[in-house]
Amino acid sequence: MQLLTPEGVIEPSEHADRYLPLVEALDDEMLGRFYRDMAVARRIDRDASNLQRQGQLALWVPSHGQEGAQVGSAYAARPQDHIFPSYREHVVGMIRGLDPVRILALLRGVTLGGWNPEENGNFHLYTLVLASQTLHATGYAMGLQFDGATATGDPDKDAAVMVYYGDGSTSQGDASEALVFASSYQTPEVFFIQNNQWAISVPVERQSRSPLSRRGGGFGMPGHRIDGNDVLASYAVTREGLENARAGGGPTLIEALTYRIGAHTTADDPTKYRTQDEVDYWIARDPITRYRAYLESRGVSAEWFDGVDAEAADISSDVRKRALALEAPDRSVMFEHVYSEPHPLMTEQFAWLDNYENSFEDGVA
Repeated sequence: MQLLTPEGVIEPSEHADRYLPLVEALDDEMLGRFYRDMAVARRIDRDASNLQRQGQLALWVPSHGQEGAQVGSAYAARPQDHIFPSYREHVVGMIRGLDPVRILALLRGVTLGGWNPEENGNFHLYTLVLASQTLHATGYAMGLQFDGATATGDPDKDAAVMVYYGDGSTSQGDASEALVFASSYQTPEVFFIQNNQWAISVPVERQSRSPLSRRGGGFGMPGHRIDGNDVLASYAVTREGLENARAGGGPTLIEALTYRIGAHTTADDPTKYRTQDEVDYWIARDPITRYRAYLESRGVSAEWFDGVDAEAADISSDVRKRALALEAPDRSVMFEHVYSEPHPLMTEQFAWLDNYENSFEDGVA
């Protein structure tokens, strides 16, 4: 499903007409917000990659090229919805109210978890274990059903769950188990697959012999394949899926076709397994470039885009400064919150570790 061509022209693909009313209902402020958030995310992504190269981060997970899929789907969610990310959904977290410095803190190694979801728009923690978040999300969605927090008929209160994962994660058993339970219990849930074509160095053709969207039908739920570089398509199809979920219509699976322009992480060298011609093909379909062309056709001025670029630079500069100021926490924090109440085993283990670490300072180890 595509609404916006790579040239930035509204030309709905087959079966896409029904989504046009959702896009036509967006006002200029929201349309501008789509672009602004994509631009800010792109700038932070670039600067964070540089920080890793300078030795200031242990790792960075680039999101360049996937902003359209992420921004559109994120804005389709309501405040009461719960979002379960993998480890590349930086702008989704920002839209939900997460300070991007919290993401850099995680990848700098100065936090064990990163953030409290309840305080950050129900944006749950990053998951580095592939596909495990699909089970977390499905279990949470089942909990919403048990608590009567969904399908009550009140759209302002009914909640749904959205989980992000990649094409490589679809080969994990956890993903299949999550789809089984979601279908069996008709959970209020959207499975959002960002098919960025590569599971590190393994192409999607080796992951699946047929489009990943067909797995929805195989598990008894609607499956949609969208142009993931079309922010409007991402918004419209995800909104439909979430609204259906909140109303008791069960889960939906969305495959967003996009591309990972950068490396899988800063520990990866994609030139070892993909061609520059392939990268150039997808650069020509960049989600920000095409959306800018669309906004320009609506009369948005060059001055406005310049202002967004300046704002993105300011925000990223601030994030960088605050990330560099982060200090390593006291080693006692790893023992906090293991149990809800103080526990003698944790006290004993911390005392042992503290004595061990201090022995190096005393020169007696």
